[in-house]
Amino acid sequence: MPRIIVTTENPRVPRGASVLLDEDVRSVHLSTGHAAAQLIERLAWAISDAEETEQSAADELPRPIRARPGRARASRNRPALQPVAGRT
Repeated sequence: MPRIIVTTENPRVPRGASVLLDEDVRSVHLSTGHAAAQLIERLAWAISDAEETEQSAADELPRPIRARPGRARASRNRPALQPVAGRT
């Protein structure tokens, strides 16, 4: 039987939370504009939920430590090095 499954790809999402839609589909789901619109609406909700779930999992990851902007600017203010006489 045809089936629509919407799932997340993020391995950090708990297994039970990774399937957002698992639905059997039949041609009757596309037989009228109203039925098709309902199917598309369920699909859209599941896709939105999957994106939110993946984003939430990504937000929980530890962030890399970045250099503070103040330190980067200080190095730009240093005078240029002058060549030493007799060396090339």
